[in-house]
Amino acid sequence: MQIKEVIQHLETLAPITYAEDFDNVGLLIGSRETVVTGILVTLDTLENIVDEAIENNCNLIISFHPIVFKGLKKFNGNNYVERVVMKAIKNDIAIFAIHTALDNAIHGVNNMICEQLGLLNRKILIPQSGNIKKLVTFAPTAEAEALRDKLFEAGAGSIGNYDNCSFSSEGTGTFRASDTANPSIGEIGKTHHEKETQIQVTYPKHCEGKILKTLFENHSYEEVAYEITTLENKNQNIGMGMIGELPNPVEELDFLKHIKKVFKTGCVRHSALLNKPIKKVAVLGGSGSFAIANAHRAGADIFITADLKYHQFYEAEGRLILADIGHYESEQYTKNLIVSYLRKKISNFAIILSDKNTNPIQYI
Repeated sequence: MQIKEVIQHLETLAPITYAEDFDNVGLLIGSRETVVTGILVTLDTLENIVDEAIENNCNLIISFHPIVFKGLKKFNGNNYVERVVMKAIKNDIAIFAIHTALDNAIHGVNNMICEQLGLLNRKILIPQSGNIKKLVTFAPTAEAEALRDKLFEAGAGSIGNYDNCSFSSEGTGTFRASDTANPSIGEIGKTHHEKETQIQVTYPKHCEGKILKTLFENHSYEEVAYEITTLENKNQNIGMGMIGELPNPVEELDFLKHIKKVFKTGCVRHSALLNKPIKKVAVLGGSGSFAIANAHRAGADIFITADLKYHQFYEAEGRLILADIGHYESEQYTKNLIVSYLRKKISNFAIILSDKNTNPIQYI
């Protein structure tokens, strides 16, 4: 198995297309063509993680956080980032980072937090917009249905299913057999009066390359006329954070003690209690202060996240409880998620869960 095959599985879980613009995700070190000897999954890639990979004969590290976030201009080993990169390259170890692509995936980081809390009726807290596309093209009427079916097979017509960018033809795309034109367009060097049918399909943006490849390969015209537009619709299956409900209301202090235990944190920093039971819970792994207003608008009784600053606790304004459980603590189960997923996709192959705690923050 080559690294590119592992990446294909990872992109089925969390397409890199949906990572945040500021992020640095994907294959950071190594070649996609390298044959994999073993995979080590970790939250962070530090020197001791590279050592762990060497010890276990793993030449691919899958890391949640990217070790290289900003550009590196020197490789002198003067800081931990340079040392990690140098050691990985020296030992022919590739590093792949998934970060905010998995943050934005419906079965990703925040769903894992919800799993630990047993939340029901889950949905994305901040759905992404601008990632649903529409393709409009014309084809000879006799060929239109077959072309449409090929586009469905390539990923058109269904939003939210990312399995190899291949979807059921029973999707949400539309086929308008009533729209015809005469003469045909797009055909070079021919003039005839064959009727055309307009085809309109929607698709998630990460499928665009495959959709266009399928269009060109299955259309009878040498030059295909088509139009692609970006829809403003929010994709309810992609986005930051998640909100769900507890099976039964829980008293505030009891719930805070519960999340302290579940996430094994040395401290839960929280805003003032409101003296009412908690039922609706919003979560966002990692730094989530930007979503406080979203959690309130969604009707959350408590918002669980990390990296809240002093003045941001005031933003609770007596409407919900803000609970900061720590950055590492909020994302710690992510590596378990990746390992579990890959073991289902790749059988009889060494996929190792790192046993190193990479949390840089200690408590007394």
